[in-house]
Amino acid sequence: MEPIALMNSNGPGGKVSRTNTENLIRLVRYFLLRGLALGAAIAVGIYLTVFIANMGGYVDRIREAEIREKVGMQVLGDPAFQQLPPSEQRKIIEQRVELERERLGLNRPFLLRSVDYLWRALSLNLGRAENIVSDSGSKQVWRIIAERLPVTLLLFATADLLLFFTGIFFALRLSRRYGSWGDRLITALAPTSAAPGWFYGIILITIFAAVLRVLPFGGMVDAPPPETRWGYSLSVLKHLVLPVGALYIEEIFIVIYSWRTFFLIFSSEDHVELGQAKGVPPRLLERRYILRPTLPTIITSFALMLITMWMGAIILESVFSWPGLGSLLVMAVQQFDTPVILGSTVIYAYLLAITLLVLDVVYAIVDPRVKFGAGISQA
Repeated sequence: MEPIALMNSNGPGGKVSRTNTENLIRLVRYFLLRGLALGAAIAVGIYLTVFIANMGGYVDRIREAEIREKVGMQVLGDPAFQQLPPSEQRKIIEQRVELERERLGLNRPFLLRSVDYLWRALSLNLGRAENIVSDSGSKQVWRIIAERLPVTLLLFATADLLLFFTGIFFALRLSRRYGSWGDRLITALAPTSAAPGWFYGIILITIFAAVLRVLPFGGMVDAPPPETRWGYSLSVLKHLVLPVGALYIEEIFIVIYSWRTFFLIFSSEDHVELGQAKGVPPRLLERRYILRPTLPTIITSFALMLITMWMGAIILESVFSWPGLGSLLVMAVQQFDTPVILGSTVIYAYLLAITLLVLDVVYAIVDPRVKFGAGISQA
């Protein structure tokens, strides 16, 4: 029985097992290296944000002046200190200001504070916001961001899913009707995607909110909010129409135009002509021979579009008063709330990194030719 066991361990089954193990190791190694690279990029970007947001220490000086003013008002407004001589009052103010500076770490050099701030930002341990309060009354930065993040994801997930599926549908349809009036219309409208989403948002607000008065100007829900869950959902859906419409108009024409071009390129490949010669039905030919090999290119284009849309979220949410991360970041910049600025920036960086990692996974699913870490193992 021993020879048989040895033969099985070294036979085809053993080779398959070793191959699967090697693929798993290569997969883990790839994601570790990819994650480290993205993490290093995020750390550099966040540190630059720390430096810029603090203007090399200028904002700290503003904070110290605000602390001194606040402490001075507390001391001078307290009847227990009003009877003291001015010299004693100044001494008490200086002592309390110094205690507050030590509590906030403002007595350390800026470079040391910046490194510490970088680690706290990456771990989202940013403490309390300085001027912004969450809807629940909390000033914890992570709680403020946690309340805003799902709102932003709701807006952009709705727009992204709508763009992806309608873009593929109309792009495939136009690739079958190259040169038709619809194809020429999309080609003519494609340059309109150069305008940002907030520009179309202003136009939509003017038409449907100011003139026709059929949709709200902004916000996420009616005031006061509906008491029933069904009524609340309908209110949110009504408020989603204009911002989602602005994002959709911004991207849909260039998406259809570019994806239709990809489909036209792949439809002229030899394997498509071979399928036509074999008599493959048109729908099956389109799905298997054109759509499937084009998906990696489509997904790359879609991922780049997502990154662009994330960057434009700040102004768009402000235009529609949408209570997401974009409007939170604008509010934090206006009020010099450095912890909230860093927290919002870190979340955006993490979302972009997750988008890139998910893109790699989707590549492997839709394109069997992609092998994780193939270049690494060869090196």
